[in-house]
Amino acid sequence: MFTAKANKIFQEVINDYHIKDDVYQDFVNKYDKEEDLIAHLLYRKCWIDTVQWHYEDIIRDPNINPVDALVLKRKIDASNQDRTDMVEYIDAYFLEEFKNVTSKKNATINTESPAWGIDRLSILALKVYHMNEEATRENASENHQKNCQKKLDVLLEQRVDLSLAIDTLLNDIKEGDKYMKVYKQMKMYNDNELNPVLRSQK
Repeated sequence: MFTAKANKIFQEVINDYHIKDDVYQDFVNKYDKEEDLIAHLLYRKCWIDTVQWHYEDIIRDPNINPVDALVLKRKIDASNQDRTDMVEYIDAYFLEEFKNVTSKKNATINTESPAWGIDRLSILALKVYHMNEEATRENASENHQKNCQKKLDVLLEQRVDLSLAIDTLLNDIKEGDKYMKVYKQMKMYNDNELNPVLRSQK
């Protein structure tokens, strides 16, 4: 199943990141795009999510220097754009994968594309990793550990359900029971022509 591969790669990414646990570390993709394009895309996607997860932790420091906070906010904005771009690259992969499938007359469209489901699966992998850290943190109270373990159990169940839903969707598209229709996100705030503040600076 596709999500077994995705979940394995997401866990790899998170483990690889935490060797140094530094948002400024160099990124090296372990998968060659010529040999395994989807693995290459999944690894990059989860790396973006993992770095941004830690950006979001850092910027919530109540004592952060305002100048540093602004720099970090810009990095988060850029990361959000990268994340959206990667989702669109993954959907492009699936569009190519299923381009020869003829949809059945009664085929329906899903509420989200496969890649946006995969986006949620990547974020879920990060939630599982960090909730497990809290559930097993030795200097945390027993009550804290128990509460986090309950949350972790829910997250693990959610991952099973989401994985099944994504695999089912991909199979339905392959069989022609559903069809893909991808809409670009068309984010406006990073566009020099569409953001009135940026446009006024030209």
